[in-house]
Amino acid sequence: MTPEEQQAAIFKQLMKHPMTTTTFTIEGHKIVKQLGVVRGITVRSRSIFGTIGAGIQTIFGGNISLLTELCEKSRTEAFDMMVEHAQQIGANALVGVRYDTTELMSGVTEVLCYGTAVVLEKSV
Repeated sequence: MTPEEQQAAIFKQLMKHPMTTTTFTIEGHKIVKQLGVVRGITVRSRSIFGTIGAGIQTIFGGNISLLTELCEKSRTEAFDMMVEHAQQIGANALVGVRYDTTELMSGVTEVLCYGTAVVLEKSV
C-alpha cells in the first residue's frame, strides 16, 4: 500500500467515526455526560513470511510496507473495538483518544486504543 493509499484509508476510517478526537472538546458541541474510559485492545504477531519479507525489505531501506500494513491493521482493529465499546454504553462521541503499544514478547505486540466516551449536544 502506497503512502497515499494509507492516508486515504485512514481518512475513510475517520469519516466512519467523525465525532472522535484526540482533543478534549469538539467545536460547536458541549459535553453533557461523561461515560468513562473505553478501550479497544488487540495483540498481534508477525508470521514467519512477514518476518522474512520485512527482513528483505530492510536490506533495501525505506518504508517496510509489510510491517506498516500490520501496524495499520492493528491500530484500526483496536480503534474499531474502542468505538464499538463506546456505542454500547450510549456514547455519541469520543474525546482524548490515544494509542499505546507494548511488545509482550519478541514479535508479539499489544496495541491499545483508549479515550473518554461522552454524550454531546450541539451548542447554541
